[in-house]
Amino acid sequence: MNKNSILKRWGRGIIKNKKASFGLYFVSSLIGLSIFGPLFTLDPTAFLGAPLSPPSLEHFFGTNGQGQDVLSQTIAGARQTLLVAFTTGFFVVIIGAFIGGAAGYYGGKVDDFLSLIINVFLVMPGLPLMVILASWLPPGPLTLAGVLILTGWAWNARVIRSQMMSLKGRDFVLAAIISGESNSRIIFVEIMPRMLSLLASSFIGASVYAIGAQVGLEFLGLGDVSTVSWGTNLYWASNDLALLTGSWWTFVPTGLSIALISFSLTLINFGIDEVTNPRLISEKNWKRELPDNTLNNGVTPVVRKNV
Repeated sequence: MNKNSILKRWGRGIIKNKKASFGLYFVSSLIGLSIFGPLFTLDPTAFLGAPLSPPSLEHFFGTNGQGQDVLSQTIAGARQTLLVAFTTGFFVVIIGAFIGGAAGYYGGKVDDFLSLIINVFLVMPGLPLMVILASWLPPGPLTLAGVLILTGWAWNARVIRSQMMSLKGRDFVLAAIISGESNSRIIFVEIMPRMLSLLASSFIGASVYAIGAQVGLEFLGLGDVSTVSWGTNLYWASNDLALLTGSWWTFVPTGLSIALISFSLTLINFGIDEVTNPRLISEKNWKRELPDNTLNNGVTPVVRKNV
């Protein structure tokens, strides 16, 4: 089947899939809000009212311990958090595709060497390494993205390596080798387009991981607390003893935003899997046809499922 027809079929399927559609709608809405929202909200760093004021008509989400508008901080914080998350996801996929793809395609000593590097990063304790690097390097979003990329690419490379080893023996790859095409063209033009669903799922998984890890590091004070992000919002809410004083409005909007964006990205991941996974497609097809079959009394229905 032509690669373009496969991509078109996947695109139509993802748009029609309810899980993926809902996830895409919410994620795109939040991205748009993070980009254009600060143009219509108050300055998130300005001291605008009494500290820890509850929600009111003047401040819909109340104010934090510094008298800053919580709604403005939640919207402005989405920009940096999502930027770091999607940057991390992009580079995790790129590095994993290069290293994992090369290891799986070339095999032999190349595979042994690259697999050794992958395994070294896999056995490293991720959380302690992130904490050490984040506390040692200058704070900021660039540092956070670099730390998350360094600690997150190996598992993706491992998955891509396995998939590459499975695909390199297919007929279309052997035909490309016989026709004299270069290895780089075979990898990036012939094989990688057939791994787009895996790469997309890897990007989403890495982005969700990056959101959680970034918020966790900033909550511990290992980020730049002078900037506005979801992690620093929770950091200042903790410093202001918001939970003990009952000032729920200082952390609930940020926590709810983190949960919703992670849930939406996971729905997109499920939708991609339902559209591109042959087993799930086959299961869905025969279940759709089953209710249309009329059965006589005393006849036991038998459904033949293609494996």
